[in-house]
Amino acid sequence: MTNQPNPAGVEDPSSTGHLAKEDQLWGDRVVVFVAHCTSWLFPILVLAIVAQVILRGIGHNQAWLDDLHWWLYGAALMTGFAYAITNDSHVRVDIFYDNFSPRKQTLTNIIGLGWLLLPFIMIMTDIMFHYAASSVSAREGSDSPNGLHGLYLLKTLLVALFFLAMIAAWAALQRNLRRISNPDFYKLILCALPAVWFFGERVAHYCFWWYVRLSQPDLNPRRIVREDIFDYTNWTGLALLIALLIVAFLWSRLKPNSKEI
Repeated sequence: MTNQPNPAGVEDPSSTGHLAKEDQLWGDRVVVFVAHCTSWLFPILVLAIVAQVILRGIGHNQAWLDDLHWWLYGAALMTGFAYAITNDSHVRVDIFYDNFSPRKQTLTNIIGLGWLLLPFIMIMTDIMFHYAASSVSAREGSDSPNGLHGLYLLKTLLVALFFLAMIAAWAALQRNLRRISNPDFYKLILCALPAVWFFGERVAHYCFWWYVRLSQPDLNPRRIVREDIFDYTNWTGLALLIALLIVAFLWSRLKPNSKEI
């Protein structure tokens, strides 16, 4: 059957939005499973909204239902973010990508995933970790006396959902690399160089923090990061990155048939 022209420029929904099972890596399968489970939150969200509208109309407003809306919507939205990365279903707004060759499109995806998206997700995961830790330590609850008082649980969930997005981006990066090359681990590191460097810097930072904390227990925790040792976290992270890159390269020489990582 001959494909008919599409003057409106509307893309065929059947061509995007679903990653074939045979193309899925372990990270893709994790994201798809979590997304399918989370999709059941939307019917619950609809019922909660309808119930709140009815109760408010008869003069029995329930603050905990208002909070529940945000809880459900936040969890579903963040899961959808990771799911869209896996299925490449985010909206693209550009004038160049569609005219690229398949190889150039793949290279564009690799740069976007490894050098832009992954660093952003890792930075946000680190920020949200501290955000959630502060909320947990304060046992943060709702502003309303009748609201849901486990707000720290929602903020902790955001860390897990950003981590899920990180898994999705890493798996998508590996899938794109497989289209043009053997996805050896050292190649993945090069494709995600800023993100891996940031990860190494964070590892160094937290190791230094606990070293100072344990070696100087009387020091105010807020002053720990002002110690001189923290001036070397970036260089330590770079050293860890180089060491990991060398080990991964040597390993790839010994194991030519790389598996998904």
